[in-house]
Amino acid sequence: MTTFDDRENAFENKFAHDSEMQFRAEARRNKLTGLWAAGLMGKSGDDATAYAMEVVSADFEEAGIEDVVRKLVADLAGKASAEEIRAKMAELLPVAKAQLMSEI
Repeated sequence: MTTFDDRENAFENKFAHDSEMQFRAEARRNKLTGLWAAGLMGKSGDDATAYAMEVVSADFEEAGIEDVVRKLVADLAGKASAEEIRAKMAELLPVAKAQLMSEI
């Protein structure tokens, strides 16, 4: 029975690790998207970083990316459409994952 218990624990640990990494990758993607949007708004330096953190915080309103998309569409006021924002987020997710993997 201990072999089964060991396997069960290993699967639970892997699931927890994978969930944490996905959460971190999505948060990093949101930060990168926020930095991109800040650039479109003419922000730089600390202002851009602060705005990126606002975008990260916006993701905690509801599940999925739509809360972030709504914030960015409103903040960008015609500088990027919802489709462009979703495309940028999709483009930046692999970048975020690669950055996380390089930190390990």
